[in-house]
Amino acid sequence: IVANVVELPPLTMSVRLGYDQLPERADDEEAFRAPAALAQSLGVQVERLRVRSPRPVEALLELTAERSPGVLVFGPDRERLKARTYRKAAKAILDRAACLVWLA
Repeated sequence: IVANVVELPPLTMSVRLGYDQLPERADDEEAFRAPAALAQSLGVQVERLRVRSPRPVEALLELTAERSPGVLVFGPDRERLKARTYRKAAKAILDRAACLVWLA
């Protein structure tokens, strides 16, 4: 599973009017297509998911609990994420994921 988990600000009117599903940037789309294409070329079944949540780390942990992967690779774009936010998210994932975790 290649999952793009992003924060969805809790704006009720945005959700009701459909603005919560704004298109991704072209470079984001390519960044998630490339590893999926590589895995498929090696014979691995791949599923791509986009998860938007007001609590993205919680959503990622729920996805991990539901799908029971053998390994979770946590590799956010460090340029878009503050160092403190990354450390907090990595700690939560390391503490609560029930699988092997690799921090990219």
